[in-house]
Amino acid sequence: MPEGHTIHAAARAHSLILAGNVIDVSSPQGRFRSGAARLNGQTCVSVEAYGKNLLYRFGNEKVLRVHLGLFGRIRSYNSSFFEARDTVRVRFSEKSNVIDITGPTICKILRKADVQNLIDRIGPDPLRDDADPERVFSRISKSRASIGKLIMDQSIISGIGNIYRTELLWRQSIHPNISGRSLLRFQLEGLWYDAKYLLRIGAKRNSIITNDAAIQNGKQLEESLNIFGKSSCPKCSGNVNQIAINGRKVFVCDVCQPFI
Repeated sequence: MPEGHTIHAAARAHSLILAGNVIDVSSPQGRFRSGAARLNGQTCVSVEAYGKNLLYRFGNEKVLRVHLGLFGRIRSYNSSFFEARDTVRVRFSEKSNVIDITGPTICKILRKADVQNLIDRIGPDPLRDDADPERVFSRISKSRASIGKLIMDQSIISGIGNIYRTELLWRQSIHPNISGRSLLRFQLEGLWYDAKYLLRIGAKRNSIITNDAAIQNGKQLEESLNIFGKSSCPKCSGNVNQIAINGRKVFVCDVCQPFI
């Protein structure tokens, strides 16, 4: 599943192509045919990201919500003559630019009230300037659940996926199984502002880069991680263990992330 930085990068790229222009909207697959008809020929006002949700706002006050889920993909082309595959749920065409979205978990037109309900329901997004971290701190500090679960709960904090979870907790020396209410204020702030920092780098370079050396190398665009998928810790050279949280693998160094 794409993490939040990917969705924000897509929103920025799509806004440059679509915003302010009249858009041809179609559904080659046919599953979004009626929705596409309601958007076709309308002016795209903006494209925004909220966590893992893309919101395409149109001049007729219609808003298209897209959530890629596990299998959704976005492809962009420079030619409007590129024939659409029959798996494309929705296609945006603007002059010589085409954006195809295939396999999204959610592809739905929302009413104005539905948009606000969605925004209220999902947690603050570290990549948005209007995000309120106090909402995150309050929810986590009252919970008996493990921080490893809480940080992936999109109703608490949005946009963080499995890789960022492992990397953030390691960078902040926090064991995934520690309960949220056991964390101190400085630890909560550390997680939030490090998430903001790393996600911004990810959105800018369109790749998950959490290793400090790779971060400092501003030209590096390929993924660079500390302990996710690794067998040894780059800080202490100790073994990196795997634990399962809600069926997903989390990597942890018991030396650098003591469970206390």
